Amino acid sequence: GKRDTDLILPINSSLSVTLHQDQLKTTTTAAASRDFTEDRLWLNGKEADVGHPRVQACLREVRRLARKRRGGGEDSAALSLSYKIHVASENNFPTAAGLASSAAGYACLVSALARLYGLQEELSEVARRGSGSACRSMFGGFVQWQRGERPDGSDSLALQVAPETHWPELRVLILVVSGEKKPVGSTAGMQTSVETSPLLKHRAEAVVPERLAQMMRHIRDRDFEGFGQLAMRDSNQFHATCLDTFPPIFYLTDVSRHIIALAHRYNGHHGHTKVAYSFDAGPNAVIFALADTVAEFVEVLRRSFPPASNGDQFVRGLPVGSATLAPELAAAVVTEPVPGAVQYILHTQPGPGPQLVDDPSQHLLGADGLP
Repeated sequence: GKRDTDLILPINSSLSVTLHQDQLKTTTTAAASRDFTEDRLWLNGKEADVGHPRVQACLREVRRLARKRRGGGEDSAALSLSYKIHVASENNFPTAAGLASSAAGYACLVSALARLYGLQEELSEVARRGSGSACRSMFGGFVQWQRGERPDGSDSLALQVAPETHWPELRVLILVVSGEKKPVGSTAGMQTSVETSPLLKHRAEAVVPERLAQMMRHIRDRDFEGFGQLAMRDSNQFHATCLDTFPPIFYLTDVSRHIIALAHRYNGHHGHTKVAYSFDAGPNAVIFALADTVAEFVEVLRRSFPPASNGDQFVRGLPVGSATLAPELAAAVVTEPVPGAVQYILHTQPGPGPQLVDDPSQHLLGADGLP
């Protein structure tokens, strides 16, 4: 939730993991030219509204920083700030389905624009103006978005807690239950929660600060038991605030709840936390596990949610070894299979922040500045 919807300032600090671009990524190309007659934007191949207030906020901020950097004067060698720009952006994963497409998109947009205008400085504050969570995506690994205190938002920034190399065994499984656009977007939903949920207020003031400090300790110590328990508890409490919102918001579906119950049965069978779920504002599950658990748990998922037709396309991303389930594990954990409920599983790991693509064949705009 936000305390300022224009500047995108949050009611509490937060923590995220940046996922690896080999599996999930946004690619953005930005170009400026004296020949362009207007700013234009293409998303996933279709022209989109470049006048969107958040896109404009990012453009305005980057141009302002570039102007400030040049001391107000025009450097003839530098790109003219009066030129119009063309931007093309593509996600290789479902957009607006609760898989952080806006975080990736705005982090990528701001990085591309900054490079276009030759900016080097702290850009998480600019990315935040596009999408709050985008400020965290400006860094790799484990990242904190500090709430900040100042009304102008100048101290509401992202800080890296640990790089992506810090916990090499950590793996992430994204269970795509639905690639559909969600019925209530995160922005609208969270504002209703801020206005109507007393639980959210309590959570922001009394629960989150302590949990954030605990989570940073668990990450520093690579303590999966503590990390996993806290991730699940916090996800559950977030969805409790959605239910406490009036009228209530239901991001989790029956399939989401099946996945939650399955994770608890699996951990219960093993006697400790081997997998941990987290759900954002959508039905898709993010499962954390250590590398040595992945093959067995994916087999549990395959039996619990037998793939409809795409057996070979069911698991994507990093390779997953094969595993045979002990009969007692299968009996205890795989109780009532729901065929086709999970569309596919994406296996990934923590990754770096924005990367420059040198290969011209990957660029999304041609020499004429069009896709």
